[in-house]
Amino acid sequence: MNAKLIYRIAASLLLARWKQTLVAAIGVMFSITMFIALLGFMNGLNDLLDGLILNRTPHIRLFNEIKVNDRQPIAQVPKFSSAHNFIHSIKPTETRREIYNSQPIIKAIQKDDRVLGIAPKINTQVFFNAGTIDISGVINGIDVEAERRLFFFDDYITHGTSKDINIMSNSIILGKALADQLIANIGDIIQVTTPQGAQFSLKVVGYFQSGILELDKVQTYTSLATAQKIIGKSNSYITDIQIKLKNYEWAPGIAKEYHQRFDTDAEDIQTVNAQFETGSSIRSLISYAVGITLLVVAGFGIYNILNMMIYEKMDSIAILKATGFSGSDVNRIFILIALSIGFSGGIAGIILGFLISKFIDDIPFNTEALPTVTTYPVNYDLIYYAIGLSFSLITTYFAGLFPASKASRIDPVAIIRGK
Repeated sequence: MNAKLIYRIAASLLLARWKQTLVAAIGVMFSITMFIALLGFMNGLNDLLDGLILNRTPHIRLFNEIKVNDRQPIAQVPKFSSAHNFIHSIKPTETRREIYNSQPIIKAIQKDDRVLGIAPKINTQVFFNAGTIDISGVINGIDVEAERRLFFFDDYITHGTSKDINIMSNSIILGKALADQLIANIGDIIQVTTPQGAQFSLKVVGYFQSGILELDKVQTYTSLATAQKIIGKSNSYITDIQIKLKNYEWAPGIAKEYHQRFDTDAEDIQTVNAQFETGSSIRSLISYAVGITLLVVAGFGIYNILNMMIYEKMDSIAILKATGFSGSDVNRIFILIALSIGFSGGIAGIILGFLISKFIDDIPFNTEALPTVTTYPVNYDLIYYAIGLSFSLITTYFAGLFPASKASRIDPVAIIRGK
C-alpha cells in the first residue's frame, strides 16, 4: 500500500485520540528526561570523586619498597629449608630508598611510545615544629611543570601558585589542614626536622587542598632541589618515578615489564585504586538500572494506550481491511503510531533532560573540603543522549508491536457482522 497514505492514516488515528497520545508522549519524555539528568549527575559525581584520587595517581609508579629480610636463621637450617617459615626474627634491613640509575631509567622510559609523560618525585618523612610539639608529615619534592601537566596539580592549590616553589628556594606548599594545625599563613617561616635530626627553615607560599582531610593533614610539596637539600642528598636523588600512559588500561602489563627491566618495584593504578573503580561502576550501574526501569514503565503505558485504541477503532480497522489494506499495512500503521510517540517523546525528553542538567550544573555547591568545586558536577557525555533516544524508540516499538500484531489479525467480516 502507498506509504504516504499509511502515514496519513496513522496521523489521523493519533490526532483523533490526541489526549491519550499526549499522555503517552509525556510518559516517554519524563522517562528520557530523568534518565539523562540522573546519569549526567551520577557520572559527574563519579568523575569528581574519582578525580580526587585518580587525577593525582600515576598510572605506574616505580620505587624501592622496604622488604623483609629473606635470610632468616630458621631458613639456614637444612632440615627446615623446604618448610613454610612464619618466624621472622630479623627485621627489614636499611635499604636505599633511592632509585638506582634514575636518570638512565627516565631517558629509557621517555623513548617508549606508550608513555605520555614522566614526573620524578622525592618522598620523605619530616616533623613540623609547632612550638614544643612535633607534627609528623610528608614532604613531596616534585617537578612542578610535570606535575601541572600530568596530574592537574594547579587544580588543588587554593592559595598561591605552584610556580612559586620553583622560583623561590626553600619554599613549601602546605596541605590546608596541616597549615591550620601549624597556624601558618602565607609568607610565614616554618621549621621542619628530618628523622636524622637536621633542622630546616621553609617559607609557606601556598595551600594545597585535595578534598581528603587525612591527606591534607600530612602532605606538603616543594621543589626537587629543596627536597634534596632538606635530606642532604645530591641532585640525582629520586625516590619515585611517576608515569602517565596514553592508555591507563595498559598499566598492569607495562608495570610488570618495567619491574623486570629496571629491577625496581612497580605499582599500577588498577591495583592501587581498585576500590574506586568498583564504586564508580556500581553507581553507574544503579543509574542505568533506574533509567531503563523508567523507560520500561513508559513502554507499558504506551502498550495500554495502543491496546485501548485498537478496541475503540475496531470498526475503522475492519473498514481498512475491507477496502484492500492488508494485515501488514495495518501492522505498519500501529507500529508507526508507537514510533511517533517514542520519537516525539524522546526528542522532548532529550531537550528537557539537557535543560535540567544545566539547572543542576548551575546550583551552588560550597564546601570547605572542595573549595575549587563551586557547583554540582554534571557529565554531558553525548552517549547518554544517544542511549536515551535509542531506548525510547526500542521501548515504544516493542510496546506497539503486540497491539499492532493483534490489529493485523482482525477479521473484518466478523467485525462488520457483529455490528
